[in-house]
Amino acid sequence: MGEDKKLVFTKSQVKDLENELKDLKLVKRDEVAEKIKVARAQGDLSENAEYDAAKDEQAKIEARIREIENMLKNKEVIRDKDMDASVIGIGRAFKIRDMELKETMEYEMVNSTNANTLMGKISDESPVGKGLVGHKKGETVKIELGDREVKYKILDVQKA
Repeated sequence: MGEDKKLVFTKSQVKDLENELKDLKLVKRDEVAEKIKVARAQGDLSENAEYDAAKDEQAKIEARIREIENMLKNKEVIRDKDMDASVIGIGRAFKIRDMELKETMEYEMVNSTNANTLMGKISDESPVGKGLVGHKKGETVKIELGDREVKYKILDVQKA
């Protein structure tokens, strides 16, 4: 396998990941180990739903630990002083208005691993994210989305 892609994070995003990793390793691992121990003490593991659930939780925790460690290993940290505060990019919160639907939306620009539109986090690699990166408050941006074009007016940009 080739070199992993660098992931761009702000300093605060790296700190959040480091805190989550610490919690998973020092707290969550012990909690799930205790759940497994208690479930084992109940006897027959073949029909023990609590044991199965605890093992599933343990697998999810270990997968998340590996995921965070990989992200941190491949991180590229951008510093606020290196970024224009008025331009949409990673670590910036922004408000846009869909000119056709007359709908206003607020997002934070993040890297692809942290994207979650339901939580207001849009990836810099998504079609809309790519189209907005580098633009400023007051600009109207046209973005091709498949067979249609969407126009967004940038209402505000600020540090997330």
